Amino acid sequence: MAKNTSIRTVVTLRSTAGTGSTYTTTKNRRNTPDRLELLKFDPVLRRRVIFREVR
Repeated sequence: MAKNTSIRTVVTLRSTAGTGSTYTTTKNRRNTPDRLELLKFDPVLRRRVIFREVR
């Protein structure tokens, strides 16, 4: 059996527009130690906004 000590962790991305929309994704902790920022679609605003990692 393989151990579950993976480098990839599950992170939550929350909209910077304040609508409360979230996405979940995984990231590699070694390659990306900083907080993740992605341009994603916000269904409440119906446009793309920056989503930032929440810890």
